[in-house]
Amino acid sequence: MMEKEFGYENESHLLEKMMEKDFQSQRFHRPICTRFPPEPNGYLHVGSAYAIHMNATLAQKFGGKFHLRFDDTNPLKEDAKFVEAILEDIKWLGYDPGHHVYYGSDYAEMIYEAAVKLIRKGVAYVCELRNEEMVMYRGTLTEAGKDSPYRNRSVEENLERFQDMREGRMSAGAGVLRAKIDMGSPNMNLRDPVLYRIIHTEHYRTGNDWCIYPMYDFAHPIQDRIEGITHSLCSIEFKDHRPLYEWVLEQLECEEPPYQREFGRLNVSGTVTSKRYLRQLVEEGFVDGWDDPRLPTLRGMRRRGYSPESIKSWLNALGLIRHQSTVDPQLLDHFARIELKKKAKGYMIVIDPIKVVITNLKEEEVEWLTIPCHTEDEQLGSREVAFTKELYIEREDFMENPIEGFHRLTRDGEVRLKGAYFIRCQQAIKDERTGLITELHCTYDPLTKSGTGFKGRKVKGTIHWVSAKDAVPLEVRLYRSLLKSDVHIAEEHPDWASCIQPDSLVRYTNAVAEPMLQLHAGEAVQFVRHGYFIEDAKDSSKERLVFNRIVPLKDTWKK
Repeated sequence: MMEKEFGYENESHLLEKMMEKDFQSQRFHRPICTRFPPEPNGYLHVGSAYAIHMNATLAQKFGGKFHLRFDDTNPLKEDAKFVEAILEDIKWLGYDPGHHVYYGSDYAEMIYEAAVKLIRKGVAYVCELRNEEMVMYRGTLTEAGKDSPYRNRSVEENLERFQDMREGRMSAGAGVLRAKIDMGSPNMNLRDPVLYRIIHTEHYRTGNDWCIYPMYDFAHPIQDRIEGITHSLCSIEFKDHRPLYEWVLEQLECEEPPYQREFGRLNVSGTVTSKRYLRQLVEEGFVDGWDDPRLPTLRGMRRRGYSPESIKSWLNALGLIRHQSTVDPQLLDHFARIELKKKAKGYMIVIDPIKVVITNLKEEEVEWLTIPCHTEDEQLGSREVAFTKELYIEREDFMENPIEGFHRLTRDGEVRLKGAYFIRCQQAIKDERTGLITELHCTYDPLTKSGTGFKGRKVKGTIHWVSAKDAVPLEVRLYRSLLKSDVHIAEEHPDWASCIQPDSLVRYTNAVAEPMLQLHAGEAVQFVRHGYFIEDAKDSSKERLVFNRIVPLKDTWKK
């Protein structure tokens, strides 16, 4: 019932019902098969994760297969480094396609032969209009287009000119292969769409074998049919392209052709999922690369500390998105928090330290206190924490002139140190120049040790602390939504400087922590009162640790 609680729909939706019907009626004489076809020109993001999740889980439900196919038919933007990154991200997410990894470029000859077949049937022609002329001939949403002067060339001439294109005898932009459909169609995608264009650029896999490349709308259905895809599940922006998908398969006389259907596009409030916008943010230096924890790329989410399990729980809760939708990222945080609460060990960290000197404790005295690593699960063990003469507490945990309702440390006030003793502040030492408090002189009451059952008096507050003797210096990074809540992103080139929240990243460079001797690489932890964190593998070093906050402790989703 989780989905109803959060207001998202995860019932047996139309796509699943359609596939169920096809499966029961044995519409296809081959196993159910879906695919995810990324173009290797960037990194996967949360929208990609949603598409992968939809395709993989639906195939699994019907005992079918899930393919990963790289749509690498545009050598101008593609690169092997993106192929490697996509493979790594999909496996990390938990949807390893195994040996079902394919490349559109491997089908180049078959796609070319399909184009020749269309030319021979008289439903494709080589058009030599310049690009701006083709735009004018295409018409508008309210006005029909008009036929290209090259539309009625003979089959022989089209075959010859298409061969010229393939052999490199035509320059880029000098000609394209177009489908001959209907220049008066209300669907702009059917107004003699381009099937092939000329690109004289080396391809990252096929080198200079080809100088013509198919458009996605032409390659897509052919690739699906070659691989035996049954259900080609696409995001909603491809709905108007479906008639062209079906036209190609019909003209090629494919038996049991794959079936295209669409689901909604996933957007997340406070961030951007457009690959073009993400590239601008990265290349113009507004974020720290494609793996910046504020970005919705899988690399960024991984660096932030979200686990594959929490991401998949979130996607399951979202269920079917029927139209383009923007969802609240706090639901993802909710599922991350549920998972982390069960297994994250707790440690004390002070992000904005102020020194406390325990005046009635000798310099050399050290008492080791046993503190549980988890408040609910004893199996996660405990650790030994040093109680010494000099400690650090949070600057915000002391107030010289306390406001009403402040229950932490004050002048002549008493508070409990977590897992330790009551302390009372007698003196606040200030910097003569700035007036800032630099040190607190306090006493501790040895009768008030935690766990001894002391009931002589009560204090209203408990604060965390770190022994100065073995404090570990580190940097702590807190993240919020990248974009301002009311921002409007310009269509062409946004003014990112005015769109980004100034406090989307807050660094505390002077934080200190207790030694985390039991911590393993990649293990998420709870820093008492501050939230759940993970070490930043990219920026951390032996000399200086860096921790990223995954989520705060407080769950605001239900509110």
